[in-house]
Amino acid sequence: MKTIAFGASYSRQSINKKFATYTSSLFLDISEVLVLDLNDFPLPLFTVDLEAEIGYPDAVQKFIDVIQSADFLVISMTEHNGNFSAAFKNLFDWTSRVEGKIFEGKKMLLISTSPGGRGGKSSLEIAKSRFPLHGAEILETFSLPKFYENFDESRGITNDEFDKDFMTIIAKLKKTISS
Repeated sequence: MKTIAFGASYSRQSINKKFATYTSSLFLDISEVLVLDLNDFPLPLFTVDLEAEIGYPDAVQKFIDVIQSADFLVISMTEHNGNFSAAFKNLFDWTSRVEGKIFEGKKMLLISTSPGGRGGKSSLEIAKSRFPLHGAEILETFSLPKFYENFDESRGITNDEFDKDFMTIIAKLKKTISS
């Protein structure tokens, strides 16, 4: 089985990439894991004019191929002003022009975090309603608020209540995806 994880951000210091990396490590006992850096998929700003002029940049098919090689996806949604980051939305726009059902047949854990008290819930909810239209089977969702207070890169989630809730989700997912 192959798990692919990424934070839906192009920030090199993305807390959502850190959260996705940690989360995917919890599946190493049942899956091969690949953590993507979206900086490996550079794209110009999508417009239909540019699409007509240049076609599809190689990074679009490269991203599609990687996603389609997965059995299970862990995506941690970044939130900018209550929505997807512009950079991730741009990647999503380009890829959906080539492969409308980019997540077809993919089981998914959709997570989010932010420094604030809502933990990126707005972006998470948008993705939760949008991604199934592109074929995703979202098995679970989880939002971690106040990242810097509740997460440590070496230990994971440090808040006992959040950690218990998250580990319950992880245990349930392991049973679901490994059967």
